[in-house]
Amino acid sequence: MSEQIGKVGVPAGALRRWLTDTAGGLPATFWYLWAGLLINRAGAFAMLFLSLYLTAARGASESLAGVVVGAYGAGGAVGVLLGGVLADRWGRRSTLVAAHLVTAALMVALALSQHLGVIAALALLVGVTHSVPSPAFVAAIVDVVPEHRRSRAFNLQFWAFNLGMAVASLLAGLLAEASYVALFLVDAVATVATAALIAWKVPETLARRQMRASPAAGPRRPRRPGLHTALTDRHFLVFVGLTFVLAVLTMQASTIMPLAMRADGLGPSSYGAVVALGGVLIVLGQLFVPRLIDRHRKAHVLALSTALLAVGFGALAVADDLVFYLGACLVWTVGSMLAAPPNAQINADLAPPALRARYQSVFYLAFPAASFIAPTLGGFSLQRWGDGHWLLVGALGLLAAGAHLFAGPARERRVATLRGQGERAEPSLAGHS
Repeated sequence: MSEQIGKVGVPAGALRRWLTDTAGGLPATFWYLWAGLLINRAGAFAMLFLSLYLTAARGASESLAGVVVGAYGAGGAVGVLLGGVLADRWGRRSTLVAAHLVTAALMVALALSQHLGVIAALALLVGVTHSVPSPAFVAAIVDVVPEHRRSRAFNLQFWAFNLGMAVASLLAGLLAEASYVALFLVDAVATVATAALIAWKVPETLARRQMRASPAAGPRRPRRPGLHTALTDRHFLVFVGLTFVLAVLTMQASTIMPLAMRADGLGPSSYGAVVALGGVLIVLGQLFVPRLIDRHRKAHVLALSTALLAVGFGALAVADDLVFYLGACLVWTVGSMLAAPPNAQINADLAPPALRARYQSVFYLAFPAASFIAPTLGGFSLQRWGDGHWLLVGALGLLAAGAHLFAGPARERRVATLRGQGERAEPSLAGHS
């Protein structure tokens, strides 16, 4: 009997250790933020179908629909910068609640609007308000999660984002069959639910005294530091540039790969299978990532993850059937999974406490920029060089992997300096409490 109990106890103990390694030691505020992000992503499906809504329900041409969707993307670039400034000046909680409530009101307006000009203007505003919460979410997580726990916190954030997007994609297809208007209204309800949860359970995490006493306001910096501090931080900008390359690689899957698959005689169902495989891998496997990477230097993990993305997309140069595409997807998805926690943590480590949200906003600019560059240059490259496009993508990724190894030591020294300044500032803050 004791042997049987021991046999049963081993996997139970292993499961407890895995749960502790994956999600243990995180404060309650983080879990409320995490739940808000999951609810928000699971309900954020209206804009996924915006182009179809415009053409099928509002009679817009494909070119006009493209302009409106582009306006939404342009609003996103403005929104991340605005969100960073508001979250550092106004507060994380206030920014999150206000942005979600305004977004919900705009969604209702979109559901009821029929004039294409009004819809385009509303789409632009939704692009702004959809992006405002991103810097505030991450800054709040950094505020409340101890440094040694942040890797698992960001891993869980990435997992919740992708799980929510998977749920959103499924629900959106079902709702669109019934009513496009319902897409916007249900989206608005989910957005209000997120705002209510944050207003109810998430306290303000911005430390006002810490902001005033931040090392960012040292003798060599302006008395009122702002976005320009992030935009002139050499170590940070190198990291943002490498993140931009990572985003360009990742977006090949949603922008250029469908065109390549069509050229290989593969239809939409094949593309859907590749996308579904990536989503399933992230949802099932992302929670196991922290134990794989926690003992390794972040620069090495990012170099490996970028190299995997380079190999996965570079291999498409010789892909000609669905099985090969699925195999390549497996490689680049593992790269994306490994990159998510250290990428977010380095971004947080490089930001002075008083400028966390502003640094996040500059960091997030890499993604709308990549969403423009990837299809624009990628389409030209595919048309001109055909399968050679994927060799160029692979070469770009390998160069970025090498750059992570080269830039890593200097970046680590910069992070150590910031931590030392923060530790020296803590007694000063305590003395004023």
